[in-house]
Amino acid sequence: MMPARRREMDSTLGTLREREREARRDIIVAAAERVFAQKPFDTVSIRDIAREAGISHALIYRYFPDQRALFVEAFLKGAEKLERLIDKSAPAGIEAIAETYLRFLMDNDQYFRMMTHFMLDGTLSGEQLERLNVTERMVLDRLERVFGSSKNARKLSHAFFAAMNGVLISFRNYPGRSREEVTAHMIDLGRIIASRFGRRERPLP
Repeated sequence: MMPARRREMDSTLGTLREREREARRDIIVAAAERVFAQKPFDTVSIRDIAREAGISHALIYRYFPDQRALFVEAFLKGAEKLERLIDKSAPAGIEAIAETYLRFLMDNDQYFRMMTHFMLDGTLSGEQLERLNVTERMVLDRLERVFGSSKNARKLSHAFFAAMNGVLISFRNYPGRSREEVTAHMIDLGRIIASRFGRRERPLP
């Protein structure tokens, strides 16, 4: 076989193997997300995720060195979804962003539980912590552009982010209320908070 033909085949096989690897990795992360939605975050094991993905737990360790690396990857997938939703709702204003943020984290409670766990957990590795920080900065950058007309845009974005998380922490388990009532109450609170920021808002281009 001609050397050029051999190189072409090797390159094609390498590409196929890489795609297969990425597909299997995506399957593992998707399985982790489903398990996190069903069980308390701290009780999820690699074996739980392997069972959901239909693979051996040993195979997972070929893609992720430990549980925390997989937890971080699953959380980042959720953060990417949230960022896209914020981008879509931004032209409608800060109140729309507030509702989008609260609804997403109510409908996807596993991401909120993971986010608060990571915020409070001091045992993440430097690389894992940096990946989370980069993701958080991306969300805050989007909010900062909304407040771009103010010289305090960065502080406003931080205050808004903290306020939305405060609503979720305070009322997501509101006793004596149905899920629909809790969601409606939090959306109302989000709108009230957003209205205080609204005078300084500027839609994303």
